[in-house]
Amino acid sequence: MKRINLGLISCALVASLTACDGDDGAQGATGNNGANGAAGKDGNAGLSSLVNQTVLPMGDSTCFFGGIAIESGLDTNNDGVLSSSEVSQNNPVCQPSPLTAQGVALPYTALRSDLQNGHVEGSVFEIRNGGFGSDMVAHPQIKNQFYTLTDRGPNATYTGDYGKGKKFPIPDYTPRIGLFELQQNGSIKKLKGVLLKRPDGTPISGLPNTSNFGGTGETPYTADGQPVLVDQTKVFDEFNNPIKLDDYGLDGEGLVALSDGSFWISDEYGPHIVHFDAEGREIERINAFKNDDRVSLHLPQEFANRRANRGMEGLAITPDEKTLVGIMQSTMYNPDKAVKSLDVTRIVTINLETRQISQYLYKQEKAQNSNSGIVALSNSEFLVIERDGAFYQQSPDAMKRIYKISLSDATDLEQVNTNNDLSQDPDLGLLISGKTIEQTVLENSWDTLTTHGIQPVSKTLVLDLVQEIAYPHDKLEGMWLIDHSRLAVINDDDFATWSSNGVLEQKYLDAGRTQIDGNKLYLFENLQLNQ
Repeated sequence: MKRINLGLISCALVASLTACDGDDGAQGATGNNGANGAAGKDGNAGLSSLVNQTVLPMGDSTCFFGGIAIESGLDTNNDGVLSSSEVSQNNPVCQPSPLTAQGVALPYTALRSDLQNGHVEGSVFEIRNGGFGSDMVAHPQIKNQFYTLTDRGPNATYTGDYGKGKKFPIPDYTPRIGLFELQQNGSIKKLKGVLLKRPDGTPISGLPNTSNFGGTGETPYTADGQPVLVDQTKVFDEFNNPIKLDDYGLDGEGLVALSDGSFWISDEYGPHIVHFDAEGREIERINAFKNDDRVSLHLPQEFANRRANRGMEGLAITPDEKTLVGIMQSTMYNPDKAVKSLDVTRIVTINLETRQISQYLYKQEKAQNSNSGIVALSNSEFLVIERDGAFYQQSPDAMKRIYKISLSDATDLEQVNTNNDLSQDPDLGLLISGKTIEQTVLENSWDTLTTHGIQPVSKTLVLDLVQEIAYPHDKLEGMWLIDHSRLAVINDDDFATWSSNGVLEQKYLDAGRTQIDGNKLYLFENLQLNQ
């Protein structure tokens, strides 16, 4: 702390804070035809004005990038120290944000850089590690640190001799959590990674689950189009050397960081919601599969009807850390894919103390949009990402938005009173005249739900990222709620890996293939998120 005595500064500069030395005494009275009287004595010295300067660290609630807090006031007890009771003004001088509308890149390493770049002969591309953009969440205690999540690892759509599936150029990749720190100069430093593990401590993979636990029949292939096998050194044998799957495999998309150091992750495979300790070891699991003896609590059965690769894309926890809140990416195939092209998504809440589950509906702006992130503002209000899959530089009408939603006036589907029209099916959830919610919207409209007293969550637009900064990425997926006026977002860069017609290649932002996609953080300030 630095203390400055402003009594040495001219009175004109500090007139609003203090008096300087006293004025000269008044002239003596003039006698009758006599000489002027002697000058009076100087008055007592005025009070000194003091200033304290305190350095504000990175992450300060007033000055996020640090600065100086300037306290000033009168030294009323003349002890030369400005105490808290003497402070009359407090003026922070904040370090301006070094981040621009271009964002700041996260650091990465190369997983491999030996594969041919698509159809460009003689060109290779870099698979990046990287991939830390499936979700982002604030560190519970350290204000300038945040966690991020990878999905199942580098992959690309491919159909081979063993059916539809994905190429996994690094099939033994372990999904992980990254801890990063935003520096005062605007750069980002990676502090550590947490590999996700089974209850026995062995690393999981990102390979698909079996059909018993939500697997959709995706076949994992290597980069050269061969099936990923239990023993890659031997030929395929259905019984002795089958295709390798992993019932602990996760395609992680939603991340929660608790104050005790543990994490919850939601994924697209099950969807599964898995609790991991601070070291990444599985503690607990929630899903909709009744035959899964690993599960501590079951989701409503209709969640098993999620659309492949559009599962529980976002996960949040209320500020009291009592209730998980998950949001599905797109319309579930409830009961089948005939309802695919809709704007209906579902939100599920899970009270971790009472184990009570509730369900709510979210109405998207466009059919087949994606809800790819959620974060809690309070126990009933949340920020939600809604986006399409377009790149702005290739499609100027791309949509990347953040909405504020409230559950307060929405209908809890689990608590709807049944009657002649409304019933609860153990596998399909709430039915209207024998039809699922999705079928009802497809065959009639949202108005039919309103007629039966079913209301979706309310929503108001908070940010349109395309309008604000011409957001260039296709997959806006993570939010870091810093405080009620600052929000950072991140994109999923897919490990900078893409494919065209099953051929692996570099992922680019632009049609000219000059800008490689990468994880970038963007910061928005001066928001009014608590109104």
